[in-house]
Amino acid sequence: MKRVFRISNIGAAKSELLYSRCGFFTPKFSTNPTTVSTATRSLSSTAISDLYGHFADKWTYAEVRAKEELLEKVSLFRDELMKNVKDECSFENLLEVEGWNLFKMYSDGAALIELLRLLESSPHLAIKVFNWRRKKDKVRSMSSEEYAKGIKVAGRMKNVDLAVEFFMEATNKRVKNTSTYNALMGAYMCNGLSEKCQSVYRDLKQDISCCPTAVTFNMLISIFGHRVLIDQMEAVFQEMKDYNIAPNIMTYNNLIAGYLTAWMWDSMENVYRMMETGPVRPNLNTHLLMLRGYAHACNLEKMEEIYNMIGPHVRENNTTLIRAMICAYCKFPYQNRVKRIEELMRLVPENEYRPWLNVLLIRVYAEEDMVDQMDKSINEAFEHNTSVNTVRIMRTITSTYIRNNAVDKLARFITHAGDSGWRVCRSLYHGLLWMFASHKRIEEMEQVLVEMEKYNYGWSKRTFFILYKAYSEHEEQYGPKLYRVLGLMCKHGYDIPM
Repeated sequence: MKRVFRISNIGAAKSELLYSRCGFFTPKFSTNPTTVSTATRSLSSTAISDLYGHFADKWTYAEVRAKEELLEKVSLFRDELMKNVKDECSFENLLEVEGWNLFKMYSDGAALIELLRLLESSPHLAIKVFNWRRKKDKVRSMSSEEYAKGIKVAGRMKNVDLAVEFFMEATNKRVKNTSTYNALMGAYMCNGLSEKCQSVYRDLKQDISCCPTAVTFNMLISIFGHRVLIDQMEAVFQEMKDYNIAPNIMTYNNLIAGYLTAWMWDSMENVYRMMETGPVRPNLNTHLLMLRGYAHACNLEKMEEIYNMIGPHVRENNTTLIRAMICAYCKFPYQNRVKRIEELMRLVPENEYRPWLNVLLIRVYAEEDMVDQMDKSINEAFEHNTSVNTVRIMRTITSTYIRNNAVDKLARFITHAGDSGWRVCRSLYHGLLWMFASHKRIEEMEQVLVEMEKYNYGWSKRTFFILYKAYSEHEEQYGPKLYRVLGLMCKHGYDIPM
């Protein structure tokens, strides 16, 4: 009896649950309160709660399954369209028969919206389908979400006029809503028309039938952040709060991107910390933005901390961020930085050569006195016709050769650099003069003077001092040349070194 009683409880709960979900309740027994059974009156709320959970799972499953079926049907139809895209007659027949049957099954326009989403890689084909659907509007009216999707596709095609045409059509047919406003704002935004995007936002605020959403504010934050208008970006974020619209992950990511663009590292990090402790947690895109920000800020410790979190994704999908990390190591002294740089360089495809990165590697190897690696990077730059126009880097290279007593390598480098259009300067030749003089290679030293004249570098005080020292150490052999140098020094008013 006890078991039967429990079953009757669940049965009553199920009945009440189903009726209450439909919005009305019809009692199984007489409405006379005295005849209502004790078991029914004592129906526990726990049983109803358990039953809600039981059916909620089934309802969720049914919704997921419905979406899966929609996607499956639309995907098959998309494939058929792609096969017949060159045959105009077959294409039209597919839309008229299979397409129309499919679209009629979903009165909310879900089938068309999903099809346009699948055709985003072929926007011209998507617009063709959308225009066909517009012709059927008299048979079955289009929804605002369908128009919003069409506006979005037109924006991605860079056809802003067409996007405006779709928006005005939705307005005239009185299906304009916040989604269509947002779609038009997005069309202007992706085409760089930020002023018109803001104008649409002002129209949206004046429309009493519509209200901005998180999507609206996210676009405005992105626009102002991209243009480094940080005050306006922060004002939009505050306005979003005033509307009692909760920021989402896109909101915070756009804020971080804006601060990153403005190189406001503290503000960028404050938003990230806010996400770590708030209801909206950082996602992969957040971490990618922070990795880029820390790399540009040369905050190597935090950069490595983020990299350890998302390293596999970066290594597989984001060569740009790998180069940004290499750049950070190149710019800032760091323990074992050459090892870290070489580990990251192995992840960069050989066909993705970047001149600026090549030059940075040359400088790093020069600063670390790694002559062989520096030579390899220099030769790579020569092969790709990369030229260096920075005197500081050229002097760093020369100093490295001098410190390592690599006179022949220095001579070859200066000759090749001059022929390749690199920024050769007098100090490079002075270094080579001094190297040849210290190795008692006087004839080769004198040949450097000829090279200097070719680039219109006359003799300076330092040039005379180097020649004086070289000739004075071999006065018996080069006496006449020594006296000639002394005479020129007196002529130019230079003191004779003691």
